[in-house]
Amino acid sequence: MSIPPETPPAHAASSGPLKIRLFIDFWNFQLTLNEKARNPNFKVDWLKLPNVLVADAVRLLGNPEYRYEGTIVFTSYNPRTDEGKKYHNWATSWLDRQPGIQVKCFERRPKNPPQCPACHIPVSSCPSCNADMARTIEKGVDTAIATDMIRLAWERAYDVAILVTADSDFVPAVEFLDLRGFRVLQAGFPPHGSHLSRACWATLDLRSLYPQFER
Repeated sequence: MSIPPETPPAHAASSGPLKIRLFIDFWNFQLTLNEKARNPNFKVDWLKLPNVLVADAVRLLGNPEYRYEGTIVFTSYNPRTDEGKKYHNWATSWLDRQPGIQVKCFERRPKNPPQCPACHIPVSSCPSCNADMARTIEKGVDTAIATDMIRLAWERAYDVAILVTADSDFVPAVEFLDLRGFRVLQAGFPPHGSHLSRACWATLDLRSLYPQFER
């Protein structure tokens, strides 16, 4: 079967060092970490995290010569809250300026309020305490991660990707990259995210690693 022209050709690893790049789904990673580490306020040392993950990936790969190509952090924030604005400032003014780290930050979008199951009228506030029922949802993050993984593979910007998430929505992108000869390693908490981990070349078990990057 012929390959469509828009599909990148099969990858052939260069004879030089393996190029390793990290893709981090921030909220999926942080919230899962808080749960699995049993610490709702777990603080990540972002200067240590890439080194810890790359070192474990290199071990799994058989200790080849390698070159770390950088980390892209994909995240979102609510621009309508003070907490969201503060987080956006931290992500874009501090985290994005750390060596080797690039941040892509997306605005969270309002979500339709829940509806009465009988009359289907939206319930915008709690009938008991009058609290606002409005919520926001993350839009664009998953698409951006998958797009960048494929785009950078096309550009030969990496040989090995470390994908930090447990989201099974990335399975099709991972399977596509695997067919083209790129190795994707998932960083997660087995067995959580097992659907994605089965599609990946290997898994970095954060259960044994997170003490090394706790701040």
